[in-house]
Amino acid sequence: MTAVHDSFVLTRRYPKPPARVFRALSDPGEKQRWYGQGEGHEGGSYRMAFAVGGEEDSRYVMGPGTPIAGKELASISRFLDIAADERVVMAQTMTLDGARMSVALISFELAAGDGGTVLTFTHHALFLEGADGPAMRRGGWEALLDRLGLSLA
Repeated sequence: MTAVHDSFVLTRRYPKPPARVFRALSDPGEKQRWYGQGEGHEGGSYRMAFAVGGEEDSRYVMGPGTPIAGKELASISRFLDIAADERVVMAQTMTLDGARMSVALISFELAAGDGGTVLTFTHHALFLEGADGPAMRRGGWEALLDRLGLSLA
């Protein structure tokens, strides 16, 4: 397989103000609940230093019933830009059992609207050999943004 480039944009509307949604992105304890401990994950670790130049590190073993059961999935991100209540931009690498499978530029943009927050999520990635690919990654982020919404309820 050759490397594959892909970009997608997802939009979600949450019935909470931008400051509340930003807190779910920036507070390590809150973000771990919706991002760092997903369904079907076993064990693992999560840490985040939320500041420009800071890192987020999430690692876990995929559980039974997942497409890659028994494999360690790790994502390491560096925060590139942060504007309180407005924007978070990060660069992320993902590995599967230690082999790098993708590199991505990810942004969360928050705007007041519809009686709450309109979140625009943009994902630009280079998928390497052995990667999950664009369709699975998009589905994963759709599920994560749904979990974010549930965590705000």
